[in-house]
Amino acid sequence: MQIDLTGRIALISGGSRGIGAATVRMFAAAGAQVVFNYVAAQAAAEALVADVGAERCHAVRCDLSSAAAGQELVAAAVARFGRLDALVANHGIWVAEDVAIDQMSDEQWRRTMAINVDSVFGLIKYSVAQMKRQARSPASNAAGYIVLVSSTAGQRGEALHCDYAASKGALISMAKGLSTELAGDGIYVNCVAPGWVATDMAAPALNKPAIRKLIFDSIPLGRVGTPEEIAGPILFLCSPHAGFITGEIFNVNGGAVLAG
Repeated sequence: MQIDLTGRIALISGGSRGIGAATVRMFAAAGAQVVFNYVAAQAAAEALVADVGAERCHAVRCDLSSAAAGQELVAAAVARFGRLDALVANHGIWVAEDVAIDQMSDEQWRRTMAINVDSVFGLIKYSVAQMKRQARSPASNAAGYIVLVSSTAGQRGEALHCDYAASKGALISMAKGLSTELAGDGIYVNCVAPGWVATDMAAPALNKPAIRKLIFDSIPLGRVGTPEEIAGPILFLCSPHAGFITGEIFNVNGGAVLAG
């Protein structure tokens, strides 16, 4: 089975590092042209574009912390490549320090929601508007694909990280509701829910031996995932091979969500 996305345009948020960068590489390798955003990691973004090729990959500096920022990024993608066939909402923040609910600041709560939920709303809203305006892909008869990157925390919660768990649970509910809303328009909406993955965001926890052991012990497969192991299912869900899948929460977490 080969996945061929030749002629497709994908927008991948948070694409400069980790899961996002692995997803950019996989989409480009499958023939797609990709736009991704970064905030501070300019050097990593430029290196990724140079590696993949500027004719196939385009980086945009965009701080996704509001719905308006989502509109800006969608517009940049369409301006660069002329259309939009797939949206992968991968960006997000997780505060590494444990914070009890009665100690959590209003600022932390608002910032997590602004980045993890509000900007995703904007990305989806304006991506859907673009997908509805353009002709459907002749290869799949799909108007577009949307994949939201959630987390095991969005399904079972995460103590001392209430803001993150709530934001990722919101993405799961969005995927379920939008999948039925947009099915008649030929737009597929799914969600990938990773567990622990070896990324910069997880590094503060994984680099502490005691916490690392607790994490590994909580995963039936006995290890954390790689960015490529998350990117693969995302790519699949944006392909004709997933032509009868919408509204699905695709768990990619080594069985951790079943053992917690």
